[in-house]
Amino acid sequence: MKLATFGKIAYCVALAMIVARPALEARAQTTLATDSITVGIANNKPWAYRDTDGQVKGLNADIIRAVFEKLDVRQINYVVGDFGSLIPGLISKRFDVVDSGVVITPARCKLVDFGNPEVSSLDAILVAKDNPKDIHSFSEFARRSDIMLGGSRGSQQAKNALQAGVPESKLQQFQNTESTVSAMLAQRVDGVVFTAGTARALLSRPEIGARLELAHPFTGLFDVKTGKPVVSYVGPVFNKDTPHLRDAFNEQLALLTANGTVKKIAQKYGFTSEEMIPVGVTAASACAE
Repeated sequence: MKLATFGKIAYCVALAMIVARPALEARAQTTLATDSITVGIANNKPWAYRDTDGQVKGLNADIIRAVFEKLDVRQINYVVGDFGSLIPGLISKRFDVVDSGVVITPARCKLVDFGNPEVSSLDAILVAKDNPKDIHSFSEFARRSDIMLGGSRGSQQAKNALQAGVPESKLQQFQNTESTVSAMLAQRVDGVVFTAGTARALLSRPEIGARLELAHPFTGLFDVKTGKPVVSYVGPVFNKDTPHLRDAFNEQLALLTANGTVKKIAQKYGFTSEEMIPVGVTAASACAE
């Protein structure tokens, strides 16, 4: 009787493995369908940038490597472009994925799919050393005639400034991060807005850190529903016709988050524990906000 029972159990286990095998093979085919991908980046520290040694580094670049290594993708081709050209380039099939400090927003979610967010960031403003014009909020640019704000064209931070009440006439937008901070150094504007992560990375450069600083305290855009500062969630971007790639990324990102890899990568580039993604925040929830 016991042998018969054991035989039945063994049969059931074998049958279950046979049934499950096609699903496992389908999953493997999804993750191993290609051995190379093309990633669009904006050459922006600390997100994804080509360093002086020719290597692509940054928070997003390191996470991309960690994820796709687990998916057996052997070659990652990075293509550098202006930030504003990345999503159009993705849609036109120049890239398989974009991951370079792109904030998840409802408007962008209508055009493309996002993977789950990797880190969060608040807005920050860089001002001249010692903050001689005493700038501490977006609202000051709206009400004062003696100061001008700068931002990068297409960035969510520039959009946040406008939403917070800064008139378009008081916001000068530049091509990219480098041209924006150059305008600040040339005193063409009195403050420039970036994510906190980008601002910290810029200040780590001696020629910038010697002349600029973070406006502190700083009051940015507030969420009228919660009464709290608006948080930007940064994540990878995929075409809407590649859900298999997005889903495979999300699965590996969850595992790398759980084992602490994402946090280690983030800390390497100056991100704090407070900027890690809270439990329950996903691309879907960020797109719905």
